[in-house]
Amino acid sequence: MNHMEKLIMPAEYAPHRGTVMIWPVRPGSWPEGAVKAQRAFAEIIKGIAYAGNENVWVLYHMQKPDPSLLEEDAQIHFLDIPTDDAWARDMCPTFVRNEAGIVKGIDWKFNAWGGDFDGLYQDYEQDDACAAEVCRKLEIPCVSARPFVLEGGSIHTDGEGTLITTEECLLSKGRNPQLTKAQIEKQLAAYLGITKVIWLPYGIYNDETDGHVDNICAFTAPGRVVLAWTDQQDDPQYERSLADLHVLENATDAKGRTIEVVRLPVPSVPVCVSAEDAAGFSYEEGEDTREAGERLAASYVNFYISNAAVLVPQFGDINDGTAVNILQREFPDRTVVPVMTRDILMGGGNIHCITQQVP
Repeated sequence: MNHMEKLIMPAEYAPHRGTVMIWPVRPGSWPEGAVKAQRAFAEIIKGIAYAGNENVWVLYHMQKPDPSLLEEDAQIHFLDIPTDDAWARDMCPTFVRNEAGIVKGIDWKFNAWGGDFDGLYQDYEQDDACAAEVCRKLEIPCVSARPFVLEGGSIHTDGEGTLITTEECLLSKGRNPQLTKAQIEKQLAAYLGITKVIWLPYGIYNDETDGHVDNICAFTAPGRVVLAWTDQQDDPQYERSLADLHVLENATDAKGRTIEVVRLPVPSVPVCVSAEDAAGFSYEEGEDTREAGERLAASYVNFYISNAAVLVPQFGDINDGTAVNILQREFPDRTVVPVMTRDILMGGGNIHCITQQVP
């Protein structure tokens, strides 16, 4: 990288050229041959392409999406690029602009959320090679940030120099244990144009990504965030959200503004793996497994902002509608599109985790 070149990561609510996604097939993430997950992915891809009014590039390998679920057209494009799983947010490049407005892709090192320390699977070479390949296929210049380990789900930016992340993730022993907090901030400044990092202590309870920020807190505008919240003091999420709230209420952003915090409830009833769900997975050696009764990291904060729509997870919970209403107030110029996503959550993430915007 030419370190004289200033790069900046635009906010997700800035205009997109499109969105990159990956078709789900991994048996250890998606039970019963990924059929239910593929249906949910197809709904999201169409929602972004049509309601969201943008291009969607769908990565696949060996087997194209079933035409009964998804077909190529003027806005949906298939790219043959091998990956180990379908978390585009974390495997695909983080897209930035330089001062001339040219879009570039940052290629971070990917180690399956923790490598040898606490990674979720052992073989992730295809995932790790995916960012550079996406840049090549989309003819976008690629900037290597290696050997720095980062996943796109662990950062959110306001496009004006402020980044929010969690200490739980970026300071975890499985990422960049040799670097200090200040050295990590220096990397974020160099590649993303960040001048202020707001470090939240925690992500969502039981999040296997070591607390990605995109499940707990997101910018809806400069100086304004939504924070996953519960009033139930006996819920393990309560103390985590409260600690994050204290940080946000005492923080200022890169422009010196205080942060307005909008509380977005988590589902009132924890979303858990059923015995039927648990029986449908098929794991490789060394892969993280799902057990019946396990609480999943369900959060409405894991929404995705497309050009004309905001796609919001739904879980069949009483708080589903509340989340939609709050987010519609936050994004009055976009249509909020609710999508039932329990079948995506079963893999460990949600809508934001499977999408990556291209400015």
